[in-house]
Amino acid sequence: MSLKARLFSREVLPFYLALGALAVVTVLCDALLHYFNLVWIGRYLGIPGVLLILGSFGYSLRKRKLISAGRPVQLLRWHEGMAWAGSLLVLVHAGIHFNAILGWLAVLAVLAMLVNVASGLTGKFLLDRARRRLEEARQRMRQQGLTAAELEDSTYWDSLTFDAVKQWRAVHFPITLAFGVLTLAHIVAVFLFWGWK
Repeated sequence: MSLKARLFSREVLPFYLALGALAVVTVLCDALLHYFNLVWIGRYLGIPGVLLILGSFGYSLRKRKLISAGRPVQLLRWHEGMAWAGSLLVLVHAGIHFNAILGWLAVLAVLAMLVNVASGLTGKFLLDRARRRLEEARQRMRQQGLTAAELEDSTYWDSLTFDAVKQWRAVHFPITLAFGVLTLAHIVAVFLFWGWK
């Protein structure tokens, strides 16, 4: 298999499949709720969706050493799964009543969430790819017998690139914060203006 084919199948395809699956499952769930005349359930799916997304922050807390429980690798998998499932529920929730009085806050929150999911998936696949490429290059050079200094010189630009890719979190975090603020504004607006009937 050529390098381009491997790159596509290992990096590009999983990214688009994860986003595509989110879109397809959202549309399917929304269609099923409409088909079975259970649209009212969608109003309440935002609550477990937000709780799943909040639960996914366990990884971020562990990574920043704010908590010590859990293995980071396992927490990362939970972060990815819970954020995906929570996003699905929030999207179904938003799809049910985009045209409601509170719709403009929902639209902004959903847009921020979609950008957040895309940036999270981008970071996951780009960072993993950059880490693997750098380590493969280092291993090849070690096998060629390069000294530590020569190895450092030879991988200088790759190391800088890897460090730059790691900075995707500088984009992911503010988007997460924007999503959180917009979600909170939507929730407050619901409590203020919705009749809860």
